[in-house]
Amino acid sequence: MLLETGMLCVLLIKVYSPKMAQKTVYVQRLMQMNYKSAWDYQKKIAAKVQENVKMKKEPCHTLLLVEHQPVYTTGIRDVYSKEDEIRLRSLGADFYRTNRGGLITFHGPGQMVAYPILHLASFQPGIKWYVCALERTIIRTCRSLGVLANTSPHTGVWVGDSKICAVGIQGRHVTTHGIALNCNTELHWFQNIVPCGIPDKGVTTLSKELNRNVGVEEVVPHFLKAFADIFQCKLVEELNENNTL
Repeated sequence: MLLETGMLCVLLIKVYSPKMAQKTVYVQRLMQMNYKSAWDYQKKIAAKVQENVKMKKEPCHTLLLVEHQPVYTTGIRDVYSKEDEIRLRSLGADFYRTNRGGLITFHGPGQMVAYPILHLASFQPGIKWYVCALERTIIRTCRSLGVLANTSPHTGVWVGDSKICAVGIQGRHVTTHGIALNCNTELHWFQNIVPCGIPDKGVTTLSKELNRNVGVEEVVPHFLKAFADIFQCKLVEELNENNTL
């Protein structure tokens, strides 16, 4: 089905639809993108979702998939000084202070970043449910690839004492930010920080756990299926000139 959106022609393709699905989430693959551009885009879509809800239209829930260029980001509990920022930028990464929950983390190539922009009350009206749903989605994704992952007292998804996926969100009405699953990420970037502010813990990747190269493209279909199942939604992929299946 073709949808005309201004000057852009978008091809809609249904990718996953559980039997009980009652909601539709539109998937956009943004390829590699710098953090600031993706953040600005999130805010634009979130405002549109909020407007749609206010006007009693279809919310147009959206799931953005992206790989970032190297960047360190902090959350609302930011404890990093200007000197820390200069040090981290000198390593060749960007640095941004954001409004998501949590402390510092790294995003970069080889990491599948997903930003669900959802009208939360359309699913469940609680942040705790939402975080748990994201964690369950990642656990199911990892297990479908052969990695036994679990939650811990700390936020995120873990393999033993090593974090494989960070979770940091914002929004009690329309959600922004999301999850970052390490596929074949270069782990040396994490050595320059205390990831998520949790000392004495490690960071791992799907590639390290499986002892083979596992790229983002291999992981995405597993993630989409898990997301559709956990959130009980129909996923429809939006294709334009910047997206590829």
